[in-house]
Amino acid sequence: MLTIAQESPRQPEILALFDQSDAYAASLYPQEGHYPVDADYLAASHVRFVVARWQGEAVGCCALVIGADGVAELKRLIVNEAARGRGIGRALMAAIDEVAMAESIRLIQLETGPANGPALALYRANGYRERGPFGAYKLSPYSVFMERDFYPPDPPARIPRSNPPV
Repeated sequence: MLTIAQESPRQPEILALFDQSDAYAASLYPQEGHYPVDADYLAASHVRFVVARWQGEAVGCCALVIGADGVAELKRLIVNEAARGRGIGRALMAAIDEVAMAESIRLIQLETGPANGPALALYRANGYRERGPFGAYKLSPYSVFMERDFYPPDPPARIPRSNPPV
């Protein structure tokens, strides 16, 4: 059974997920193409960190770093390689959406690598679209920048119906 809840990133199981993710990134990109953040950063008060557990074992995680003006950054979306194919990535994205709603987030941004096909497919399937660099990021051949408007624009103004003829 899969459960997802906000937890501390300062757990041995989570640090092992970070190590797995960092090793995967190192196999795809040179050092200048890595932008990892550590558990201490993700434990800050402006970060919401969620953990996916399959039968009690941590199999995935994701963070939402809350910034100013309703903008947040998605960081460290990781699914253990052995647990892939169970919908854990989609479930983590749904959990992040719930967090974003609770925090009144209007825009979620992220950075990932162009060689990470599964991540790109997951983000696109969840409504993310490519954009240019944001924040402190610079244009790089090792980065793909994406964003998703979380709240849709205001619905069109209602046109009042005319009263039926009497």
